[in-house]
Amino acid sequence: MAGNRDRFSTTTRLRLLGEQTAARVYRSQTKRQARRSRLTGRAALLALVVCSLIVALAYPMRQYVAQRADIAEQERLLRDARDQAEDLRDAKARWQDDAYVERQARERLHMVRPGETAFTVPDPDGATKRRAEVGKADRPWYSNLFDGVDKADRVHRTTAE
Repeated sequence: MAGNRDRFSTTTRLRLLGEQTAARVYRSQTKRQARRSRLTGRAALLALVVCSLIVALAYPMRQYVAQRADIAEQERLLRDARDQAEDLRDAKARWQDDAYVERQARERLHMVRPGETAFTVPDPDGATKRRAEVGKADRPWYSNLFDGVDKADRVHRTTAE
């Protein structure tokens, strides 16, 4: 029986040691879980604060970016308007010069001074252009007039640039 007692006591000891070890492991796990839950709560609070800041700042930032784009567009339009005004001032100054007016009258209206002889040189591509414009006779006269004005305006714009 003494051997039984030693065996029983060893088995009991082992079981007791296993229970103690299991209790230690359980306690350490609960402590880790408690630490994790506190850390997770802090992380969740931090994530909530960051998300709230992002949501709160998203609309004003979008407005800021849109307004900056509008300002840049308006500045570009202002520069374009100033450039156009400068071009118009230059054109006005050119038209104040009598030599420029005379040159434009000679080129555009084929005018000559008294005593000069005017020559008209036919355009070699003119025959093909005339054939393309045959349909214009069927249109009202004012359509042809406006087309001529538009064409003259395009020519003037390309020479001005």
